[in-house]
Amino acid sequence: MRKDVRILLVGEPKVGKTSLIMSLVSEEFPTVVPYRAEEITIPADVTPERVPTHIVDYSDAEQTDEQLFQEISKANVICIVYSVNNKTSIEKVTSYWIPLILDNTDKDSRVPLILVGNKSDLVEHSSMDTILPIMNQYSEIETCVECSAKNLKNISELFYYAQKAVLHPTGPLYCPEKKDMKPLCIKALTRIFKVSDLDNDGILNDSELNFFQRTCFNMPLEPQALEDVKNVVRKNLSDGVCDNGLTLKGFLFLHTLFIQRGRHETTWTVLRTFGYDDDLELNQDYLFPPLKVPPNCTTELNHTAYLFLQSVFDKHDKDRDCALSPEELRDLFDVFPYMPWGPDVNNTVCTNEQGWITYQGYLSQWTLTTYLDVQRCLEYLGYLGYSIIAEQESQATGITVTRDKKIDLQKKQTQRGVFRCNVFGDVGSGKSGFLQAFLGRNLMHQQIVKEEHKSYYAISTTFVYGQEKYLLLHEVFPDLDYLSDADLACDIICLVYDVSNPYSFDYCAKVFKQHFVDCKIPCMMIAAKSDLPETKQLYGCSPLEFCRKHKMPPPQSFTCNTAGAPDRDIYTKLSTMAMYPFSSSLFFPSILFTFFISLLYFSSLPLSLPLSFLSFIAS
Repeated sequence: MRKDVRILLVGEPKVGKTSLIMSLVSEEFPTVVPYRAEEITIPADVTPERVPTHIVDYSDAEQTDEQLFQEISKANVICIVYSVNNKTSIEKVTSYWIPLILDNTDKDSRVPLILVGNKSDLVEHSSMDTILPIMNQYSEIETCVECSAKNLKNISELFYYAQKAVLHPTGPLYCPEKKDMKPLCIKALTRIFKVSDLDNDGILNDSELNFFQRTCFNMPLEPQALEDVKNVVRKNLSDGVCDNGLTLKGFLFLHTLFIQRGRHETTWTVLRTFGYDDDLELNQDYLFPPLKVPPNCTTELNHTAYLFLQSVFDKHDKDRDCALSPEELRDLFDVFPYMPWGPDVNNTVCTNEQGWITYQGYLSQWTLTTYLDVQRCLEYLGYLGYSIIAEQESQATGITVTRDKKIDLQKKQTQRGVFRCNVFGDVGSGKSGFLQAFLGRNLMHQQIVKEEHKSYYAISTTFVYGQEKYLLLHEVFPDLDYLSDADLACDIICLVYDVSNPYSFDYCAKVFKQHFVDCKIPCMMIAAKSDLPETKQLYGCSPLEFCRKHKMPPPQSFTCNTAGAPDRDIYTKLSTMAMYPFSSSLFFPSILFTFFISLLYFSSLPLSLPLSFLSFIAS
């Protein structure tokens, strides 16, 4: 909503423009009227809408045409004043003033007009019969007010309507010619209905209507008031009420009724509560609330956000199969202006046998978006109405910004729930298969994926000592000369080589020595395609010797050419190393005991857990 309102009064000489302004300010008719009143500002605290209002007078005796054009271009609303007892001043409304205003305003930004019939105290009849055809001819005209500066009739109402025309304009909402709401308004209200339909049954029941009422107007509806609203809809629309709840058609009908009866502010209050601006676009401040993410920190969804996303999943999983079919997914994203997830998502997260995104895959994709592009996540949560439904100040309250990773290393513990593993390997080494195996797909189920549908990410959950954590695998492009900061910034490095290709390990060794030999990021070597005959690697030393030399765990054998789902132990090991990076040298007995004691101290875990970790090291 606008932060202030600028009202301009124009019209023929002697129609009473200046008198109207002075009568409003002094609350009495002025005995001496100047040619033109100075611009006045009405403070926010004395206006009904709590918005500062500037009132500007025009006088052809004191101002040039150029000055008039400038004032027209600056005005938010223009009052065309005529005298009800002066036929010429009425004729000039259409023959001169409206064309002049339209010629000097931006065609794309419609300026609302108010017709003001002054001096009603001098006649016994109304001018409305003459004015109504004019109002029907020009959609820019919001309303007509007959008033009298002399006896103060409708003076405050005049300026209230002018203010209302700016703050709650009819133009974006309603088409007078068609007597119906405009498409953008229907689209916005349809999204609001879908967001408010918490069980996604296509109707707003009494509980949902009351929640909607409290959200928008800070008060519930009394039971009788609810019935009265539904009865009005029933009377006018056969399918406006179903199962004693308000349908989308009924919801839209009510707002059409509000607008037709001049209660635009009701519809605007609803629209603005749900984030819309005056152009019926979602406000950027609503979609992208401030969120500061310092360097070396990551972003994760918190418990409140996960609960909200779970409720969104549940209300769209109509067949209760814990997966979203393409139709259910389209229905979920119907409140978005575009489809946010492309075909690559099916190769990024877990799906069922039909290729539908599972509940776990759904939450994983949200976790991935939050980690990689938190601004996009804020936008998506905004479309879903997170701040409204979860009753939070903004989407930013659903995000946890983790502390600096350096502090985690110093304190030897972390509260992070998402760990990033960058996967390096030469072309054909088996990186893609390694990512897909994490999603439970063996070689037979790893379909040939079109290049445009290929995903370089895979994310799912693992358990580290009973704690559920997300592991994010990122397949890095193999060109060593073009590694970005994002390629190097992670929690653990995974170096994949093909045991059957004698030249495959050379790439891993070069990556490690060029980028990671002196860093504190733990690294793991993966001996992929271990089902194939192992070939001696053509490098200065064997992979096992290389790992010992650089104090890395021994190469871990891996294959996705299995009868069932590939083994997940290796991903648990990666998650554990990422969660305890300070203990990466644990693979050497000299400090094993120290780690054992520190793990008990820092994590307060049961004794059995560190012992299980010993078996992990031994493997």
